[in-house]
Amino acid sequence: MIQIYHNPRCGKSRNCLAFVTEREQNIEIIKYLDTPPTKADIVKLLQKLNLKPIQLVRTKESIWIENYKNKTLTDDAIIKAMAEHPILIERPIVIKGDKAIIGRIPEEVAQFI
Repeated sequence: MIQIYHNPRCGKSRNCLAFVTEREQNIEIIKYLDTPPTKADIVKLLQKLNLKPIQLVRTKESIWIENYKNKTLTDDAIIKAMAEHPILIERPIVIKGDKAIIGRIPEEVAQFI
């Protein structure tokens, strides 16, 4: 099964979902703004993505700029910020088993799935 962390208001996320839907039948769509991931969920995502917490943050979001930019934050503090403000999580995220990618580039998604 393919899972997609999806934000319907994001063009890249909509494009990724359409791309995956054309190729895969068994998909779970996770609207992460409606059902925010817990800190534990984010830690698992980071492991599957093989990324550091800051690499999953949308650093141009106003919430990040106003509250976190130019501060020295621990990985745990960054994860907590994403759990409290899921809009900060980079999107879309495509998950297959114990691996995941940020699905912004269709060619990478095609290779991944």
